Amino acid sequence: MALISLEDLDGLDDAQLDDDITDNPEPMDEEDRDRLLTHWQAVASTHHVSVPPDMTGPIQEMTHNNQQREPLPFTPITSHEKMEEVLYEERLYPAGRYLGMTVPVVTNIHMMEDGNTLKKDVQTSYFLPAEFQTDPPRPSDSDITIVYREPIRVIARTFFGSTTEATLTRQIDLLWEILGVGDDLHRDGYMVAAYENPSIPRRRNEIWFIRRNL
Repeated sequence: MALISLEDLDGLDDAQLDDDITDNPEPMDEEDRDRLLTHWQAVASTHHVSVPPDMTGPIQEMTHNNQQREPLPFTPITSHEKMEEVLYEERLYPAGRYLGMTVPVVTNIHMMEDGNTLKKDVQTSYFLPAEFQTDPPRPSDSDITIVYREPIRVIARTFFGSTTEATLTRQIDLLWEILGVGDDLHRDGYMVAAYENPSIPRRRNEIWFIRRNL
């Protein structure tokens, strides 16, 4: 899995794209394709990466196939609501190897020793699609690895928008406020699950608290 920094994630928060491009199932015309390419070139520039025009086709396919990705399976445990609003859910995720184009994209974040500040390096992973679980492909990039992850039980709360350090810190504090004090949850690290690509302004995310035991 590639290591990226929270500054990199912050750069993606400037990505603004009209919903009519990402949500429209109809084929794009030339103007829409140009707008999409220009958008991703702007996003890439924040990471000092260039996007050549011949990437228009792959970018368009990725955008329209975003909702066709294989969902990561889980077993629901409980759902806690207040005034018909879901405050958080508890789920059990199975063991598996994380890689591939599945949803959600899961990012591990870790806390500094003070317990209030996020470390700058994060680890982003994809769950390997079911067809590759028994015989995973070997990455050609040394920065990408296949990791077998034991089952985890999480407390999940949904939020929408960006995933900046300030946003994540606020979401962590909010969920602790809802849950109260408890020793059965890890405090040194959390997980962020992203369900939509960064070009969507109000993209769906979840903050995950990890239980110490299943």
